[in-house]
Amino acid sequence: MTADTTVDPREVEFYQSLADFWWDSNGPFWPLHTLNRLRVDWIRQQVASHFGRPNTLMRPLAGLRTLDIGCGGGILAESMARLGADVTGIDVVDKNIQIAATHVRQQALEIDYRLITAESLADTGVRFDVVLNMEVVEHVADLPAFMASCNRLVRPGGMMFIATINQTLLSWLFAIVGAEYVLRWLPRGTHRWREFRRPDVLKQMLANGDLEVAAQSGVAVNPFNRNFSLSDRMNVNYMLAAVRADNTTANTV
Repeated sequence: MTADTTVDPREVEFYQSLADFWWDSNGPFWPLHTLNRLRVDWIRQQVASHFGRPNTLMRPLAGLRTLDIGCGGGILAESMARLGADVTGIDVVDKNIQIAATHVRQQALEIDYRLITAESLADTGVRFDVVLNMEVVEHVADLPAFMASCNRLVRPGGMMFIATINQTLLSWLFAIVGAEYVLRWLPRGTHRWREFRRPDVLKQMLANGDLEVAAQSGVAVNPFNRNFSLSDRMNVNYMLAAVRADNTTANTV
């Protein structure tokens, strides 16, 4: 199996064309900027609880090696760095890495950005305390292979976070018809319904890698004020937080 088997060339081309807009909070990535505030708070709470860090600390992730897979222009990576994490960001779109590296140089932050696949990075043997797998799994060509690599990147006692879109009738209606065609919040072609991922499928792939889901949450969107909020319903957008026991090692999916 070659190192790029999970890369979808169509996705690379699509995000290459949008790369210049990553840091335009009013541009095509505005939903991600708005969502980022919600997901960062949720990640912070889960990490602080798991690693015994007071959530009231200004830098509760201090000293934690954190990997942002599919980092794009660095929106989430920079948020994690501000919480004290030692962040590595990886992406398969070279223009994304260039923009992320340029932007972080303008901030008082340090992030290690690399143009590399999750598979290739996992093959080096490196492991992380926290692996962020956010809004990525719906864009890969080979989900089992991709998840196997992501699982291997989590150290014993570490965590992985996944955010994605469920494969339901409501997700087609809201995430594609509503967001891309009616409200035009996202460029057409951002998502393909057949690539949406059900929670049970991801939970099984995590379990195959000795990771157990410790927390989960749906994400609701208010179309009138464009606000995102946590929800008990996971039939459209959702997030998973999985942990690996200290005495286990990763298997393949």
